[in-house]
Amino acid sequence: MNRLATYQRIARWYDLLDAPFERKRYQPLRPLLFAGLSGRILDAGIGTGRNISFYPGGSEMVGIDLSPAMLARATRRRDEVGRDVALMEMDVMNTSFDDDSFDAVISTFLFCVLAPEHQLPALVELARICKPGGEIRLLEYSYSKDPMKRFIMRLWAPWVRFAYGAAFDRNTHLYLEEAGWEEVENRFLVDDIVRLIIARPASE
Repeated sequence: MNRLATYQRIARWYDLLDAPFERKRYQPLRPLLFAGLSGRILDAGIGTGRNISFYPGGSEMVGIDLSPAMLARATRRRDEVGRDVALMEMDVMNTSFDDDSFDAVISTFLFCVLAPEHQLPALVELARICKPGGEIRLLEYSYSKDPMKRFIMRLWAPWVRFAYGAAFDRNTHLYLEEAGWEEVENRFLVDDIVRLIIARPASE
């Protein structure tokens, strides 16, 4: 099942399925994506809009997602929160934005959903639309090196693949240099499972 079909199917249940992880794990991490950012910011793979409550004041926010059903949920959340956010149906590998359109790009677990062969094209596209001196900030999963945690994650992997079309082994940071990004920071925020990746467009 492709990404669009997966998220069209799961949209109505997404927040419910994700609720335990959202409360205990994700919510405390979301402010880190936006700390110190300003200007025009892209939320790539906005999903149901869980980041909207954490958007920095005074910034021009744009959110894109491939799934109209997910965007409908994000629209509802945007209106509830009362934030001015432009929401657009768009593929992260082929956006319609001009070069150097954004001061920053953030994404939460989008790259876990992208197949290995789509990691590089997506990062190349985001590098194209990010201004020189801007940043990309990603929250992504990795398999733990702890044997027990890794075993548990492997037990979870088939469900994660079925429900979300996602995987724990994308290793997005390994594609940064080839895609035109210079890694600034790469550290784990939850054990050795959830990492924050920060990169800037590489200088010529």
